[in-house]
Amino acid sequence: MRSKQELQSTIRGTGRAVLVVNVRSRRGRRLYDTARDLLREAGLDFARVFPVTDPGRLGELFEEVLALEPDLVVVGGGDGTIAEAVGHLAHRDIALGVLPLGTTNNFARSLELPVDLPGAVGVLRDGKVADVDVGWFEGTPDGDAGQAGKHIFANMVSIGLSVHVAESVPHDLKRVIGRAAYALTAARLLPRHKAFEATIRIGDDTYEMATHQLNVANGAHHNGQRIARDASPDDRLLAVYRLGDRRRLRLASATARHVLTGQWRTLDEDAFLTTDEVRIETDPPLRVDVDGEIRGRTPMTIRLLGNALRVIVPQSFVDT
Repeated sequence: MRSKQELQSTIRGTGRAVLVVNVRSRRGRRLYDTARDLLREAGLDFARVFPVTDPGRLGELFEEVLALEPDLVVVGGGDGTIAEAVGHLAHRDIALGVLPLGTTNNFARSLELPVDLPGAVGVLRDGKVADVDVGWFEGTPDGDAGQAGKHIFANMVSIGLSVHVAESVPHDLKRVIGRAAYALTAARLLPRHKAFEATIRIGDDTYEMATHQLNVANGAHHNGQRIARDASPDDRLLAVYRLGDRRRLRLASATARHVLTGQWRTLDEDAFLTTDEVRIETDPPLRVDVDGEIRGRTPMTIRLLGNALRVIVPQSFVDT
């Protein structure tokens, strides 16, 4: 592996870059031509450009990308597209550049990237290479979804109401009103949602709780909002937290507090359990959302993979 400075020098010199844009993402199709123009004006050249019209082929496409032996892969799309890229680029001597073209752009926000296109292109031009953490999810295979139950993730593992919201939110509504589509869908589903019991094991400690929503975060944002002011994808921590208890109204109030106070609270508060590995069982067993995709069921084990991903971030990003 090259040092971060060596990789950065190569990218700015004779390095090979590849561009992948999901033109099915919320803003991908509308902004694809604008992105190409801005990248060209910034002096960023690409050996190959892949406009993706079928997100189901992303895994196959990234194998083709890796065969080109790039130094930089710039990916435009939402959190699902970025998560697919992370799964292929982790533990490789390749930098990931992000063009946030999705609805919530949680991973981009966690990297402190501007979510406007000119700002994100500016970071690709003037930013630096940093090493950040990713997570490893290992759950029970979900035969219904055909998933293997193992996956590298960038931002978040969730169980509970958010899984049903992700499966039910109308794509056209999300395209029109953005993040608000998730809140409206959650409000529609909450009256019928059943609470579950969760057993959380961290080292020798066991925690029992009832809730409608349980999250394990590697990144710093959920639904476009900051989790805690000191949360970062470069802090060597997974943050485990629930939203409310078994009462539905508590979920709504806890979500509101999350939105309103996340930027001020810290991971030291009682609301969070922090660790580098956690085992979670639920009653009943539940399907698990891993960066926006159903990847298996509980019980599950989640581990932190420290400094496993190379990314382009602003110069101001604190890289440890």
